[in-house]
Amino acid sequence: MEWKPDWGLRSRMVLTMFLLFALYIAFVGALWWTNSFVFLPLMGAFVLAQFFFSDKLALYSMGASEVTEAEYPELHATISRLSQQADLPKPTVAVADSRVPNAFAAGRSQKNATVCVTTGLLRTLDRDELEGVIAHELAHVKNRDVMVMTIASFLSTVAFMIVRMGFWFGGGRERQGGGGIIVAIVASLLVWIISFFLIRALSRYREFAADRGGALITGKPSALASALLSIDGRMDRVPKEDLREQSEMNAFFIVPLKSDFIGKLFSTHPATETRVERLRELEREMETR
Repeated sequence: MEWKPDWGLRSRMVLTMFLLFALYIAFVGALWWTNSFVFLPLMGAFVLAQFFFSDKLALYSMGASEVTEAEYPELHATISRLSQQADLPKPTVAVADSRVPNAFAAGRSQKNATVCVTTGLLRTLDRDELEGVIAHELAHVKNRDVMVMTIASFLSTVAFMIVRMGFWFGGGRERQGGGGIIVAIVASLLVWIISFFLIRALSRYREFAADRGGALITGKPSALASALLSIDGRMDRVPKEDLREQSEMNAFFIVPLKSDFIGKLFSTHPATETRVERLRELEREMETR
């Protein structure tokens, strides 16, 4: 497999991390200036938790658990073979008991990565389609964009929590000290909005990059294209309560959960039709070589 660095993705990751770092410093400064010290230990704890336990937190939120080769021999064999083809260490293999057909990768490095699939995905896809999905997730690990997305989503999550906690703490404060809390809430809201759009811009490009990388790993762009269409079409049959329970992982899924018109405008993923068309173009390029 000929793997070429995606400099478009790398430049976007560097720019996103730089902007998020600047935003983080401004955020901490705003909290310090408003004497909102109660939030700073919370941020510090979240930094450590997200960096060291992001994969475990992601699995916990999905109700997923690590599985052995004895439990899922074919899944382990597929991930082992594709990891070798991608020149990657074999990641931890996890399965979530969910009717939502989806998959995601988590972890802070190539040596500390987890690939998780749902039971709904295993029941929905055939062998080639499943290989395409797993290769897509391994491409995320290969591109190292999983760590960047984890850090980016951390800041957004903390800012949103502070907005909610600020209203809760602010309600019981005397009017004299209420000004600082209001400023902290406004600053947190601005940070949440800005970080959201940074995550959205990076996430859309990284999905295209992972689609291309996954197709190169398997050599079958059409299989991944078919998998995307199968997953997207299957979403309509999933109960809404299942979709709501897993909405917080939407940015990490290979195909986002179904949403309304407004949700599509702010989606972290490009349209499935656009991704499929690019994969078909890639297959035509590979056939002419």
